[in-house]
Amino acid sequence: MKPASGIWIAAPWLIFMAYWLIAGLRTNQTARQEPVSERLARLIVMIIAFLLLYEKESVLGLLNRRFVPPADWIFALGSALSFLGVGFAIWARYHIGKYWSSTVSLREGHELIRTGPYARIRHPIYTGMLLAVFGTALAVGRYRALFAFVIVLLGFIWKSKREEALLAGQFGAKFEEHRRHTGFFLPKFS
Repeated sequence: MKPASGIWIAAPWLIFMAYWLIAGLRTNQTARQEPVSERLARLIVMIIAFLLLYEKESVLGLLNRRFVPPADWIFALGSALSFLGVGFAIWARYHIGKYWSSTVSLREGHELIRTGPYARIRHPIYTGMLLAVFGTALAVGRYRALFAFVIVLLGFIWKSKREEALLAGQFGAKFEEHRRHTGFFLPKFS
C-alpha cells in the first residue's frame, strides 16, 4: 500500500465519526441505561480491534502476514466496501434519529423504529459498520485485520443481544413481531 492510499481507508471512518458527532447532538435524554462496567468492557474490546486494524508495525508475528496479495484492485474493493458500509450505517443512524445511543439504553419517549433499513434489519448500523470494517480489513490485507473484524463482530453480537433484551422488555409483543419480520444483521425478505 502506498502512503497516500491510506487516506482511502481512513476517510470513511473520519466521515463516520464526523456524522456521529453532529447527529449525537440531536438525541433524547436517556431514560434507562446499562451499567458503566459493561460500556467500558465493550469500549476496550473495540479499541483493541481498531488497534489491530490500523497497527503499522505489528509485533504479532503470523497475524501480520497477508491473507490477500497487495493488489491495487483488492485495496480499491476494500476501500469501496468501507465507504459503502459507512454510508449504510449513516442511513440507518438517520432513521433511528433521536432514539440512537452509543450505549445499551432507552431514550425518553423511545419508539420502535421500523423505517428505512430497520424495515428489514434489526441492527442496520452494525451491519454497515461490519461491512466497513470488513472492507478496511480487506484493504489492509493482513490476518490481524481479519482478527479485528471477528472481534468487532463478536462485540456487536454481544451488544445487540443486550439491546434486544431491553427492547423486548419495553415493547413486548410489538418487538417480537418486529423480530419475526427482520434479520439480525442481514435483511430478511420473507
